[in-house]
Amino acid sequence: MGKRPLVRRRGRGGMQFRAVTTGKLNRAKYPSFLLSEQHEGKVIDLIHERGRDAPLAKIRFEDNSTSIVPAVLGTKVGSTIQFGLKSEIESGNVISIQNIPDGTIVCNVEKHFGDGGTIVKSAGSNATIFSHGEDGVTLKLPSGKFATLNPKNRAMIGTLAGGGVTERPLMSAGGKWRRFRSKGRKYPIVRGVAQAAYVHPHGGGRHQHVGQSSTVSRNAPPGAKVGSIAARKTGRARIKERK
Repeated sequence: MGKRPLVRRRGRGGMQFRAVTTGKLNRAKYPSFLLSEQHEGKVIDLIHERGRDAPLAKIRFEDNSTSIVPAVLGTKVGSTIQFGLKSEIESGNVISIQNIPDGTIVCNVEKHFGDGGTIVKSAGSNATIFSHGEDGVTLKLPSGKFATLNPKNRAMIGTLAGGGVTERPLMSAGGKWRRFRSKGRKYPIVRGVAQAAYVHPHGGGRHQHVGQSSTVSRNAPPGAKVGSIAARKTGRARIKERK
């Protein structure tokens, strides 16, 4: 009996492979206000959530209710954030994109009205209001692509804070492991040929080579189901030259 491959143990599941929920505070979404309502809140704290690069702003409204939303650049404790159609075009305010002029930088945009903001939420990211048309409002996303959304969807004015965090080097393997673990990602990833024969089907031998066909059946047993699973083609496609 050999040792189960990592992919097999990870597929079985367990606490060590699940997405870590420890340290999560709450949903970083807009409050479920009606489109016709006008509210104003005050930032009472800037907090960090595990697995999230952008800081979160804790907002308290007139009725003493609180909400947590991603913070934009320039947000500080004591800042005022407005929610509603009559809000000013200032950093941090949340307005429907139909009332935001072309060329304005926004973030934390709703993909569907009422979802609380689901796109452009990465640290340091922003989108641009490109145009207003009959079919909706067109945004230029950070990827360079364009998306046309419902004019009622809300967005936050400004650029999300926390940009540049990925440019800072990780000084130790442990630091990288903790960062990946906080996001529920697998790390480290070790090649099968670099492992021992009892650990992985591709391991062992005098040199680091598979030593057998790396294409396996879809119905292969879990201990051997590694490599190119049910691959129809492998290798580089060679184009024959026509004379």
